[in-house]
Amino acid sequence: MYLEFEKPLEELKEKIDRLKGAYNLGNSSVEGELRSLQRQFKERAKKIYAKLSPWKRILLARHPKRPHTLDYVQRIFKNFKELHGDRCFGDDKAVVAGFGEFYGRMVAVLGHEKGRGTNEKIERNFGMPHPEGYRKAIRVMKLAEKYGYPVVSFIDTPGAYPGIGAEERGQSQAIAESLYAMGFVKVPTVSVVIGEGGSGGALALGVADRVYIMENAYYSVISPEGCAAILWKDQSKVEEAAKALKITARELFELGVVDGVIPEPLGAAHWDADRSARVVKCYIKRALRELERLSTDELLKARIEKFRGMGKYKEV
Repeated sequence: MYLEFEKPLEELKEKIDRLKGAYNLGNSSVEGELRSLQRQFKERAKKIYAKLSPWKRILLARHPKRPHTLDYVQRIFKNFKELHGDRCFGDDKAVVAGFGEFYGRMVAVLGHEKGRGTNEKIERNFGMPHPEGYRKAIRVMKLAEKYGYPVVSFIDTPGAYPGIGAEERGQSQAIAESLYAMGFVKVPTVSVVIGEGGSGGALALGVADRVYIMENAYYSVISPEGCAAILWKDQSKVEEAAKALKITARELFELGVVDGVIPEPLGAAHWDADRSARVVKCYIKRALRELERLSTDELLKARIEKFRGMGKYKEV
């Protein structure tokens, strides 16, 4: 699937895939043409993605082929073991939580997961967690703290599920408890916004010592559609809302909401999940190296001051 503004890349990509297939089968005569097309693709993609509006970047954050949490987990961590259930109600598949190896040491891994294909998307509730998903995440955070393992989280959700059942089981309380648990967990924490970062449902896994965001991801208190509905009662205003909200990666970095922007190979992560994962892995490695030099007291103090210092206010 290609978005409208990606159409100029479609034909090039198809030619590259055909030549790659021939090259992998042993036809070395196509190597020169393959490399030439790859250079053309890179140059054209750079021009297209450099000039995107905020709304178009949001469309990229929602791209159906964009790597999800499990795509990154499989490529970054070894021997990942997922834990299930919140020991209270059930298991929420919209949240992945477990432990894996990262450069020879154990880390806790959390993340929203949207799923692939219709059946899996329904099973994972399109990445919108119920309270038990956040309680499962808290359970893993507490285990990580007990054993001294760093916590790495991946954020990719349109928001927490707002259904009646979720509210009956304490959705708001679960989010609040997750915010508190992550804010005060006594180990290094790193969060990466890999796609959508919708409201408290995203922030519940994002109160970290280092918060990074992918180049075409977004992080916002409300979606552009929700903003347009409230302010203008008109869905045709979504592009205007996206611009006004200041929710793109560069804008968030300039505002001090995130600690860094992770570049996406070839302009968008869905073109090459392997390369995207390698870049994310480097950012996580560097962040943990820096954070592990700090004492527990220094970690907590810096984390609290960081989030308290966000935003501007005026005393009257």
